[in-house]
Amino acid sequence: MRAFILLVFLSASCLAQRPKPCKSPRLLTGTLSVATQKENLMAYAKYTYDALGQRVRLREFGSYDNKSFHFDVLLLFQKGVMYKIDKKNKTCCKKPLKADFHPLAIPEDANLLGQVVLGSSSGPGQGVLVNSWEGELQMKNRTAKYISTVTEFGCVPITTMFHTNKSGWMVTSFFNNVIGLVEPEELNPPRFCKDAQLEEEEDEDPATFFSLF
Repeated sequence: MRAFILLVFLSASCLAQRPKPCKSPRLLTGTLSVATQKENLMAYAKYTYDALGQRVRLREFGSYDNKSFHFDVLLLFQKGVMYKIDKKNKTCCKKPLKADFHPLAIPEDANLLGQVVLGSSSGPGQGVLVNSWEGELQMKNRTAKYISTVTEFGCVPITTMFHTNKSGWMVTSFFNNVIGLVEPEELNPPRFCKDAQLEEEEDEDPATFFSLF
């Protein structure tokens, strides 16, 4: 009887330890990089992320088709507006934002690929425990595949691989993450954007990590 009770206890413990899909912190600040398979895009950005107000600030630089670019954008999903900001010249373009906001999270129907330690498990502070997940997302007129890795504790994003037939694989890596808003004012349009008029978007920007949010 004791052996049976012990077996039940151990089985319950193993089930309790199995990783479950999770949601990332609602407020995040950090840096990320993105690269695409087909579109020759490589970029880095400082980001400020607010899932509560559905706001994202990206200050990005990189190269696309061997041409360098730099832009500073504020995405306000609830208002359906994107500001392209030029602090140096104090100019601002106001564009419609037609994308939907998707919080950083592991979907409930994701499949667990495995749990590993990044770095080393030989000593305290030498590694971080992470979980990798995979699945599919139904998007407009197409299906996208994803593989996401997040920390076991806190569900902080590490990497995301996103695939569509059109763009191939897009790999995004997150680092220097801080939970919370380091500079909350970054999520408000600068004063010189106050009188900016809404303009229709003529040319699409190169594929970026907007689809993550």
